[in-house]
Amino acid sequence: MSLNRIFDIAGSAMSAQSIRLNTTASNIANADTASSSTEDVYRARKPVFASIQQSVMTNNGFNAAFTDNPESQGVEVKGIVESEAPLNMRFQPDHPMANDDGYVMYPNVNVVEEMTDMLSASRSFQTNVDVMDAAKTMMQRILTLGQ
Repeated sequence: MSLNRIFDIAGSAMSAQSIRLNTTASNIANADTASSSTEDVYRARKPVFASIQQSVMTNNGFNAAFTDNPESQGVEVKGIVESEAPLNMRFQPDHPMANDDGYVMYPNVNVVEEMTDMLSASRSFQTNVDVMDAAKTMMQRILTLGQ
C-alpha cells in the first residue's frame, strides 16, 4: 500500500464521521419536538457504516482486498436508519399538542447518548486528521532523502 492510499482511507473515514456528526446534531436539535401522533413524531437516526475492504473480501475473495483498487479499502456509509426504540409519551393534558388521552409524543432521542456519540465522532475525526498529518510528514521526509 502506498502512502497516497492513506489519504483516501482517512478521507473516507472523515467523511463518514462528518455524516455521524450531522445525524447526531439533527437528533439533538429535535430531542424536544412534540407531536400529537406517533406517525408525525421525530425518530432518532443513526448512520450505518461498513468497511469497504470487508465487502471486497466477501465479494471477490480474500486476496482481492489487498490490491491497489480504489474500492478495496476505506469506510462507506450504507445508509441512515431510524431508531426502533419506543417513543417517549408524557401525560400533559394542557399541552396544545396533546392527543385525546392527554399524552404528548416526544422523540426517542437520548441526549446523553447523542452527546457521547458526538464526542466519539469528533475524536475519530481528529484521529484521522492526525493520520493524514503523519502521512504528510512521512512523505516530506521521503522527499528530503534525495538531498
